[in-house]
Amino acid sequence: MGFKGNKSALPSKPCVACGRDMSWRKSWAKNWGEVKYCSDACRAKKASPASPAQGSNKD
Repeated sequence: MGFKGNKSALPSKPCVACGRDMSWRKSWAKNWGEVKYCSDACRAKKASPASPAQGSNKD
């Protein structure tokens, strides 16, 4: 059985990559302070380099 309490009372924070709100999960209980990304897809996005157009304006 899952959580039966008031889920809106759980802590939440925004994903660093996409900004979507992440709700606290029991699997994150030990390292909630270190959780930054809502999914593996967002974690992969941060690993990709910034777009080449940024900072390459040497005209």
